Amino acid sequence: MKTKTLKANKVSVITLGCSKNLVDSEDLITQLKGNEYEVAHDTVAKDTGIVIINTCGFIDLAKEESINTILKYAQVKSKGGIEKLYVTGCLSQRYKDNLEEEIPEVDAFFGTLELPRLLKTLEADYKYELVGERVLTTPSHFAYLKISEGCNRTCSFCAIPLMRGGHVSKTIEDLVKEATNFAKYGVKELILIAQELTYYGLDIYKKRALPELLRALNSIDGIEWIRLQYAYPSKFPMEIMDAMLELPKVCNYLDIPLQHAADPILLAMKRQITLAQTRQLIHDIRAKVPGIAIRTTFLVGFPGETEEDFEVLCDFVKEMRFERLGVFQYSHEEDTSAFLSEDNIPDEIKAERAQRLMEIQQEISLELNHAKIGKIYKVLIDKKESGFYYGRTEFDSAEVDNEVIIDASSNYCSIGGFVDVLIEDATEYDLIGNVIDLNPN
Repeated sequence: MKTKTLKANKVSVITLGCSKNLVDSEDLITQLKGNEYEVAHDTVAKDTGIVIINTCGFIDLAKEESINTILKYAQVKSKGGIEKLYVTGCLSQRYKDNLEEEIPEVDAFFGTLELPRLLKTLEADYKYELVGERVLTTPSHFAYLKISEGCNRTCSFCAIPLMRGGHVSKTIEDLVKEATNFAKYGVKELILIAQELTYYGLDIYKKRALPELLRALNSIDGIEWIRLQYAYPSKFPMEIMDAMLELPKVCNYLDIPLQHAADPILLAMKRQITLAQTRQLIHDIRAKVPGIAIRTTFLVGFPGETEEDFEVLCDFVKEMRFERLGVFQYSHEEDTSAFLSEDNIPDEIKAERAQRLMEIQQEISLELNHAKIGKIYKVLIDKKESGFYYGRTEFDSAEVDNEVIIDASSNYCSIGGFVDVLIEDATEYDLIGNVIDLNPN
């Protein structure tokens, strides 16, 4: 028996997974608000009538979180807490038939490219005039700019093409329009995301066009930082580094997931690159842009990974001394080519290898951060919490990298503003400092 009144036009959008999913949710929210829906993100009020869950299906942990979230709101619905429950995103794209059978409480499931159909189900129009507009769920001073959808790569462990389809670039004109709108509303940092940045433009311009896009974005008034995330290492176009060197707004930062270093594993992963080529690429990037911060990720526990293979990876990390590094444990994904191999590395070995690799990186990160003590950095202030400001240098992306911590009792900062900070102390993953005035009266 229902004991409260639910608003049929009040929607909550719950986002799980990566920044690309977040952009999809922001597009959905924008369209719903354009249809006069009342929309909240990642929060459900007592009178919310509709919940839409944007799911992730990348690896086992992400799938588990998505399923648990769906089950949670299915139970809320069964008790009369909401009227309608819809599910969209990668998990829904990949396992729609199974989910419909297992969780009948969900009113409808939608794939990653079915926003118009989802809106139609809600009796809302897809408003083309809102394309290029986007309601941001991030802090107002930075925004993710998704420059393409999908991926044409064939990495043996990755299910993304199954969920997102092939690579489709947005036009430079559309992206400039979107970024210009962001700047009007106070966005200072653009974080360029895609499944594969270096492939940008090949489908529509018949050439790699990321440098041209960067030049166009660099000219937008109000944008001060442009950050690159998710580049593919094989046949990496060094013209990107030329643009980074040339354009003042492009941060000296590159996220380039390498996944492994041992040649047998790189071959089995279908990464189209060798250890020697990877080593040379990192040297070339650092020679082209001195002081660049390179973020990478590695995958441990891939089928057939021997202790010797793992030691090659550890030695490579020690040699390269990456500024930022993340580690994933291999997840055996149906319909990928790696799924044909036996998942023969026990979970405890995967976890132990991930821990060992992060311990190596932790020591490297501490040494690199200690070397910053006594230096001054331009810092973008993200937030204030518990008496401290938290910000980032150009060498750190939002959500995943180091932060600069500033005592609010002895410093004043504006959220979303830039300050110059003298670094006075450091931990493995944070810098600690005080604001200084480089232009005193």
